[in-house]
Amino acid sequence: MWKETDGKLQQTFKFKDFSEAFAFMTRVALIAESMQHHPDWSNEYNKVNISLCTHDAGDVITEKDYKLAKAIDKIIS
Repeated sequence: MWKETDGKLQQTFKFKDFSEAFAFMTRVALIAESMQHHPDWSNEYNKVNISLCTHDAGDVITEKDYKLAKAIDKIIS
C-alpha cells in the first residue's frame, strides 16, 4: 500500500529473491520511461523501495505520481 511520507508516495515491495525483484524493476523502468516520469528507488536483495514525487514541480506529489503508482500496482496484481 502506498503511503504519503515526507512529501512522497512510498512503498516497499518484497519478492521471493533478487531475480524477481530485478524483473519487477525492469518492468517498472519500461513503464516509467514511457510515462517520462522516473522513480527514486533502491534495491536490496529481494526488496525494492520506491519513492515518487515530481521533481520539476518542486518535489511534491502530483497526478503523475498517482498514475505511476497505479501502473506499478497493476504489475503486482
